[in-house]
Amino acid sequence: MTKLSLDRILQSQGVGTRKYCRTLIDDNEITINGEIINDYRVKLDTDGLVFVLFDEEWIYRERVYIALHKPPNIECSRKPSHHPGVLSILPEEFTWRELQPVGRLDHDTTGLLLMSDDGSFIHAQSSPKRHVPKIYVATTHDPVTPELVAQLLGGVQLNDEPAPLRAISCKMIDEQHIEIVLEQGKYHQVKRMLVAAGNHCVALQRTAIGAMTLASLALEEGDWCYLTPEQCALLAPTTA
Repeated sequence: MTKLSLDRILQSQGVGTRKYCRTLIDDNEITINGEIINDYRVKLDTDGLVFVLFDEEWIYRERVYIALHKPPNIECSRKPSHHPGVLSILPEEFTWRELQPVGRLDHDTTGLLLMSDDGSFIHAQSSPKRHVPKIYVATTHDPVTPELVAQLLGGVQLNDEPAPLRAISCKMIDEQHIEIVLEQGKYHQVKRMLVAAGNHCVALQRTAIGAMTLASLALEEGDWCYLTPEQCALLAPTTA
């Protein structure tokens, strides 16, 4: 059981600075179990804690794990340079909680993106040693052919790589769409592999990470959801 003062609880949940949180408490804006709490020093058990602020219910979460259906023209960065950053399309409390993307998607790539404020989770999910498969669907400039699939499965040589890179699996969806499964996370990997195989990617979407699929989350572009422990378990590595 963890007990924290009310101002620390509000700050940890991304409500704002500690000073601002104390102001809210002094102004009788915080309700717990139907009772106004106006003493910021009161210590509360955080397990199962729910508080109401501005008529909105907040569930205490020690750490946050979310899945986002990333739209195009959004940068996976807290300090974007050419396009809006991913935090700009999420609630403000996530900025205060210093939510970070787990890995990156190019600004024009859409699909499943994980985010968290748990540094250990981010490090573990980003480690190349985890061998977690990621599934991408690419829209190609030229028609998909059996030869293209065979090349991607056999391995293609990229300019700055010492050895050819190959897809874990690859299949044609239709004439202009191909599904590619990778375990690596090289820079622009899918796009560069398609170019090396003689085609060109005109659109790209990540549809799954491990056993977690975008379809199972039922998220429209720009939508997000909290992940349950059971859903996070779908991200477990296949090998140590």
